[in-house]
Amino acid sequence: MTPGLDALLAALYVFSDDHVAPVRRIGDPPKLTDAELLCLAVAQVLLGFHSTRHWIRFAHARLPHLFRSLPQQSGYTKRLNAAGPLISQVIEALARQVPTWHDDLRLIDSTPLPCAASRETVKRSALAGHAGYGYCRSHSRFFWGFRLYLVTTAEGMPVTWCLAHPKLGEREAMTALLERDHRLVRAGYGSWSLPQRSGTTGPQKRRSNGH
Repeated sequence: MTPGLDALLAALYVFSDDHVAPVRRIGDPPKLTDAELLCLAVAQVLLGFHSTRHWIRFAHARLPHLFRSLPQQSGYTKRLNAAGPLISQVIEALARQVPTWHDDLRLIDSTPLPCAASRETVKRSALAGHAGYGYCRSHSRFFWGFRLYLVTTAEGMPVTWCLAHPKLGEREAMTALLERDHRLVRAGYGSWSLPQRSGTTGPQKRRSNGH
Protein backbone atom coordinates (compact mmCIF):
# COMPACT_ATOMS: atom_id res chain seq x y z
CA MET A 1 0.00 0.00 0.00
CA THR A 2 1.27 3.45 -0.86
CA PRO A 3 2.23 5.67 2.09
CA GLY A 4 0.02 8.46 0.71
CA LEU A 5 -3.13 6.35 0.87
CA ASP A 6 -2.25 5.07 4.33
CA ALA A 7 -1.75 8.65 5.49
CA LEU A 8 -5.08 9.72 3.99
CA LEU A 9 -7.00 6.95 5.75
CA ALA A 10 -5.21 7.63 9.03
CA ALA A 11 -5.98 11.36 8.80
CA LEU A 12 -9.65 10.70 7.99
CA TYR A 13 -9.95 8.31 10.92
CA VAL A 14 -8.41 10.73 13.40
CA PHE A 15 -10.54 13.61 12.08
CA SER A 16 -13.76 11.57 12.32
CA ASP A 17 -12.89 10.31 15.78
CA ASP A 18 -12.16 13.85 17.01
CA HIS A 19 -15.15 15.65 15.45
CA VAL A 20 -18.06 13.20 15.42
CA ALA A 21 -19.79 11.95 18.55
CA PRO A 22 -20.28 8.16 18.42
CA VAL A 23 -23.79 6.75 18.62
CA ARG A 24 -24.63 5.24 21.99
CA ARG A 25 -25.68 1.61 21.65
CA ILE A 26 -27.02 -1.08 23.92
CA GLY A 27 -25.03 -4.28 23.96
CA ASP A 28 -21.66 -5.13 22.51
CA PRO A 29 -19.98 -2.42 20.39
CA PRO A 30 -19.77 -3.08 16.65
CA LYS A 31 -16.55 -4.52 15.26
CA LEU A 32 -16.27 -1.49 12.97
CA THR A 33 -16.44 1.72 15.01
CA ASP A 34 -18.38 4.79 13.87
CA ALA A 35 -15.12 6.64 13.20
CA GLU A 36 -13.88 3.75 11.05
CA LEU A 37 -17.19 3.65 9.17
CA LEU A 38 -17.02 7.39 8.44
CA CYS A 39 -13.38 7.04 7.43
CA LEU A 40 -14.34 4.38 4.88
CA ALA A 41 -17.34 6.38 3.63
CA VAL A 42 -15.37 9.59 3.06
CA ALA A 43 -12.45 7.71 1.50
CA GLN A 44 -14.83 5.97 -0.89
CA VAL A 45 -15.97 9.35 -2.21
CA LEU A 46 -12.52 10.92 -2.31
CA LEU A 47 -11.07 7.96 -4.19
CA GLY A 48 -13.91 7.95 -6.72
CA PHE A 49 -15.50 4.56 -5.99
CA HIS A 50 -19.10 4.98 -7.16
CA SER A 51 -19.86 1.29 -6.65
CA THR A 52 -20.06 0.06 -3.07
CA ARG A 53 -19.29 -3.46 -4.26
CA HIS A 54 -16.06 -2.33 -5.92
CA TRP A 55 -15.10 -0.23 -2.90
CA ILE A 56 -15.55 -3.05 -0.39
CA ARG A 57 -13.61 -5.39 -2.67
CA PHE A 58 -10.81 -2.81 -2.85
CA ALA A 59 -10.86 -2.28 0.92
CA HIS A 60 -10.56 -6.00 1.64
CA ALA A 61 -7.70 -6.33 -0.84
CA ARG A 62 -5.74 -3.18 -0.03
CA LEU A 63 -6.77 -1.83 3.38
CA PRO A 64 -7.06 -4.75 5.85
CA HIS A 65 -3.94 -3.65 7.71
CA LEU A 66 -5.65 -0.37 8.66
CA PHE A 67 -8.86 -1.77 10.17
CA ARG A 68 -9.47 -4.36 12.87
CA SER A 69 -12.49 -5.65 10.96
CA LEU A 70 -13.90 -4.83 7.52
CA PRO A 71 -17.58 -5.52 6.78
CA GLN A 72 -18.99 -7.21 3.73
CA GLN A 73 -21.03 -5.16 1.27
CA SER A 74 -24.41 -5.82 2.91
CA GLY A 75 -23.16 -4.95 6.38
CA TYR A 76 -21.40 -1.81 5.14
CA THR A 77 -24.51 -0.62 3.30
CA LYS A 78 -26.71 -1.29 6.34
CA ARG A 79 -24.41 0.70 8.61
CA LEU A 80 -24.24 3.60 6.14
CA ASN A 81 -28.02 3.74 5.76
CA ALA A 82 -28.34 4.08 9.53
CA ALA A 83 -25.54 6.64 9.85
CA GLY A 84 -27.24 9.66 8.27
CA PRO A 85 -26.77 11.98 11.29
CA LEU A 86 -23.12 10.96 11.63
CA ILE A 87 -22.47 11.58 7.94
CA SER A 88 -24.08 15.02 8.28
CA GLN A 89 -21.77 15.78 11.19
CA VAL A 90 -18.61 14.76 9.38
CA ILE A 91 -19.56 16.66 6.21
CA GLU A 92 -20.16 19.82 8.23
CA ALA A 93 -16.92 19.33 10.16
CA LEU A 94 -14.96 18.86 6.92
CA ALA A 95 -16.63 21.88 5.31
CA ARG A 96 -15.54 24.05 8.23
CA GLN A 97 -11.91 23.30 7.36
CA VAL A 98 -11.96 24.81 3.86
CA PRO A 99 -10.68 28.40 3.48
CA THR A 100 -13.96 29.77 2.07
CA TRP A 101 -16.21 28.48 4.86
CA HIS A 102 -16.75 32.04 6.14
CA ASP A 103 -16.99 33.68 2.70
CA ASP A 104 -20.22 35.22 1.43
CA LEU A 105 -20.11 33.18 -1.79
CA ARG A 106 -22.10 29.95 -1.93
CA LEU A 107 -22.70 27.81 -5.02
CA ILE A 108 -26.15 26.31 -5.57
CA ASP A 109 -27.18 23.48 -7.88
CA SER A 110 -29.92 20.89 -8.13
CA THR A 111 -30.49 17.54 -9.79
CA PRO A 112 -33.50 15.23 -10.22
CA LEU A 113 -33.77 12.35 -7.78
CA PRO A 114 -36.11 9.79 -9.41
CA CYS A 115 -37.76 7.41 -6.95
CA ALA A 116 -40.01 5.32 -9.20
CA ALA A 117 -40.09 4.37 -12.87
CA SER A 118 -43.60 2.95 -13.31
CA ARG A 119 -47.12 4.09 -12.49
CA GLU A 120 -47.71 1.00 -10.32
CA THR A 121 -44.59 1.72 -8.28
CA VAL A 122 -45.72 5.31 -7.81
CA LYS A 123 -49.09 4.12 -6.50
CA ARG A 124 -47.49 1.75 -3.99
CA SER A 125 -44.68 4.05 -2.90
CA ALA A 126 -44.53 5.22 0.71
CA LEU A 127 -43.34 8.56 -0.70
CA ALA A 128 -46.77 9.35 -2.14
CA GLY A 129 -47.82 12.75 -0.86
CA HIS A 130 -44.21 13.87 -0.60
CA ALA A 131 -42.69 13.15 -4.02
CA GLY A 132 -44.19 14.25 -7.33
CA TYR A 133 -43.69 14.56 -11.06
CA GLY A 134 -41.11 16.91 -12.49
CA TYR A 135 -39.24 17.56 -15.73
CA CYS A 136 -35.50 17.19 -16.24
CA ARG A 137 -34.42 19.60 -18.97
CA SER A 138 -30.89 18.24 -19.31
CA HIS A 139 -32.25 14.77 -20.14
CA SER A 140 -35.52 15.96 -21.73
CA ARG A 141 -37.66 13.60 -19.70
CA PHE A 142 -40.20 13.54 -16.90
CA PHE A 143 -39.51 11.81 -13.59
CA TRP A 144 -41.29 11.02 -10.34
CA GLY A 145 -39.46 11.74 -7.12
CA PHE A 146 -37.73 14.76 -5.64
CA ARG A 147 -35.23 17.38 -6.65
CA LEU A 148 -32.02 17.45 -4.63
CA TYR A 149 -30.68 20.95 -3.91
CA LEU A 150 -27.09 21.39 -2.83
CA VAL A 151 -25.32 24.43 -1.38
CA THR A 152 -21.52 24.33 -1.43
CA THR A 153 -18.51 26.48 -0.72
CA ALA A 154 -16.58 27.96 -3.64
CA GLU A 155 -14.40 24.83 -3.67
CA GLY A 156 -17.48 22.63 -4.02
CA MET A 157 -17.53 21.37 -0.43
CA PRO A 158 -21.16 20.60 0.57
CA VAL A 159 -22.57 22.97 3.19
CA THR A 160 -26.24 22.04 3.25
CA TRP A 161 -28.84 20.33 1.12
CA CYS A 162 -32.54 19.59 0.92
CA LEU A 163 -35.05 17.47 -0.94
CA ALA A 164 -37.89 19.42 -2.53
CA HIS A 165 -40.99 18.61 -4.50
CA PRO A 166 -40.14 18.89 -8.24
CA LYS A 167 -42.98 21.36 -8.78
CA LEU A 168 -41.36 23.80 -6.37
CA GLY A 169 -39.26 26.34 -8.26
CA GLU A 170 -35.52 26.54 -7.64
CA ARG A 171 -35.74 30.13 -6.39
CA GLU A 172 -38.55 29.21 -3.99
CA ALA A 173 -36.71 26.17 -2.66
CA MET A 174 -33.44 27.97 -2.05
CA THR A 175 -35.14 31.07 -0.61
CA ALA A 176 -36.97 28.88 1.90
CA LEU A 177 -33.76 27.01 2.67
CA LEU A 178 -31.67 30.12 3.27
CA GLU A 179 -34.33 32.17 5.06
CA ARG A 180 -34.39 29.71 7.94
CA ASP A 181 -30.81 30.53 8.95
CA HIS A 182 -28.75 33.44 7.64
CA ARG A 183 -25.60 31.63 8.76
CA LEU A 184 -25.96 29.41 5.69
CA VAL A 185 -24.83 32.40 3.64
CA ARG A 186 -21.77 33.26 5.71
CA ALA A 187 -20.98 30.06 7.59
CA GLY A 188 -22.95 27.04 6.40
CA TYR A 189 -24.65 24.94 9.03
CA GLY A 190 -26.64 21.75 9.30
CA SER A 191 -28.90 20.05 6.81
CA TRP A 192 -32.51 20.68 5.89
CA SER A 193 -35.48 19.03 4.20
CA LEU A 194 -38.51 20.63 2.60
CA PRO A 195 -41.72 18.88 3.63
CA GLN A 196 -44.48 18.64 1.03
CA ARG A 197 -47.44 17.49 3.08
CA SER A 198 -50.51 19.65 2.90
CA GLY A 199 -50.59 22.35 5.51
CA THR A 200 -46.81 22.61 5.88
CA THR A 201 -44.55 25.22 4.39
CA GLY A 202 -40.88 26.00 4.47
CA PRO A 203 -37.94 23.82 5.43
CA GLN A 204 -37.57 21.68 8.49
CA LYS A 205 -34.20 21.39 10.14
CA ARG A 206 -32.61 17.99 10.66
CA ARG A 207 -30.16 18.30 13.52
CA SER A 208 -27.37 15.84 13.93
CA ASN A 209 -26.85 14.12 17.27
CA GLY A 210 -25.24 16.46 19.73
CA HIS A 211 -26.21 19.62 17.78
